[in-house]
Amino acid sequence: MKSIRTISIAALVAYMAVSAPAYAKTNKQQQLTEAMPATVRVDKNISIYNDVMRQLDINYTDTLNYDKLTETAINEMLRQVDPYTIYVPESKDEELKRMTTGKYGGIGSTIMQREDYVYISDPYEGLPAQKNDVRAGDKILSVDGVNCKGKTTQEVSNMLRGKANTLVKLELERPGEKKPIKREFMRQEIKFPTIDYAAKLTDNVGYVSFTEFTENSSRELRMAIQQLVDEQGCKSLILDLRGNGGGLINEALNIVSMFVEKSTEVVSTKGKTEGSDRVYKTTTEPIYLNLPLTILVDRNSASASEITCGALQDLSRATLIGEKTFGKGLVQSIRPIVYNGHLKVTTARYYLPSGRCIQGTGIEPDIKVEDSTKVNICYELYQKHMFFDYATEYRLTHADYPRPSQRISLDKPELTAEEKALLEDFEAFLEKKQFTYETETSKYFADVLRFAEKEDLDSAMMADLQAMKTRLATTYHDALWKHAEEVLSFLQSEIASRYYFQQGRTCIGLRRDTYLMEAIRIAESKLLVH
Repeated sequence: MKSIRTISIAALVAYMAVSAPAYAKTNKQQQLTEAMPATVRVDKNISIYNDVMRQLDINYTDTLNYDKLTETAINEMLRQVDPYTIYVPESKDEELKRMTTGKYGGIGSTIMQREDYVYISDPYEGLPAQKNDVRAGDKILSVDGVNCKGKTTQEVSNMLRGKANTLVKLELERPGEKKPIKREFMRQEIKFPTIDYAAKLTDNVGYVSFTEFTENSSRELRMAIQQLVDEQGCKSLILDLRGNGGGLINEALNIVSMFVEKSTEVVSTKGKTEGSDRVYKTTTEPIYLNLPLTILVDRNSASASEITCGALQDLSRATLIGEKTFGKGLVQSIRPIVYNGHLKVTTARYYLPSGRCIQGTGIEPDIKVEDSTKVNICYELYQKHMFFDYATEYRLTHADYPRPSQRISLDKPELTAEEKALLEDFEAFLEKKQFTYETETSKYFADVLRFAEKEDLDSAMMADLQAMKTRLATTYHDALWKHAEEVLSFLQSEIASRYYFQQGRTCIGLRRDTYLMEAIRIAESKLLVH
């Protein structure tokens, strides 16, 4: 053994001696490359790319799509940098417009995939789809004469979008109608509201759901707050930033300016290029300097949302309730490039007034709220579109539906006779649809039984397992009434959306919102202190 080891070491030394010049040469080349100025290294790599492309053009056996190859190469390169640095070619200028303004050309409706077709799921009130009687539940058979069977939501979305003031032709299949419905109308510039919902929830507390930081969104928020506070007499405000992925930093600055003294530092940026190190301060006098403020956040609150809530938290100006935020503290700037393309590139990092860097760490709320949502029959009903389909049928047979009250009660009310009747009718609908329900526990337990049979467990243990299976078995009838309150919330929310659109859906949904309930309690307690 010793002699073999001695020979191996000797061979390795001999190999290294022979290879040393090659290793030294490679190492020296690497050192020289690293010592090059950045501009030289960039030029070198561009030359390599150009030569590869040229060799492909000369030698490759088939015709190549050079535009697609280049875009793929750029996108793969940027993917190695970070998720937020992206290339936007001229052909996708509508996407760039959507990023900065929240606007695009289309019909104003969300869509969803169901088997081989795409369906209208949520037309927005006042936008072309809703104004031209395109309804939730309509199956999209064709767009501009192109058959939509087998197409994905992205493919159909691309067909529905287009330049504003261009004609779109839809062929739809609607439950209760024997023949396809045809609709022709003009696309328009779509701008979904940045104020998703605003209402006076109690005698003292106002609520605003804010969806994105795009052009003029801070002005829309100011108008919503003015209506709640100045016109309706709200003495405390809840600002909902859950699910808000951010946007323009200046809009965040404008929002913070409403609540703190002029010339207060809100955020700073640090980067490597000239002008990337900046300090952003409020430039206007506050409008609501003493208005008690509570902010709802979750894991999807990011970027400008985190600047807003983080700065107000640092300045002891707001109480944050919910979950830890996403942690996106990178600054993106949009730079024009050749042939009318654009590069959205990360240029700096954000730092809050306390010096905290948002990137990767997020913002911890002052009060954490555990999500009380449980996996129960509602999940199965939602996944199988039972709420959606019932609401679609309900709309066909009911001309109207009571407008939901915007007021929120912290007390848990008993089910009314009308609500019980609605649940009974829904139960009959499920029977007609031959709905079946199996708990997730039962599904997993079926695997346990299969393994137990394969492992040939003794008869007594198998009997115990079979007994457990029987105990776990449940019908949707039992589960429906056990979780009646939650089922009713989903059901009423879907029905309300057929008559009052997003406003109706949100109004019902807030009644079971544990985050909001805690925020209302905090807001009310602040008023007692004041």
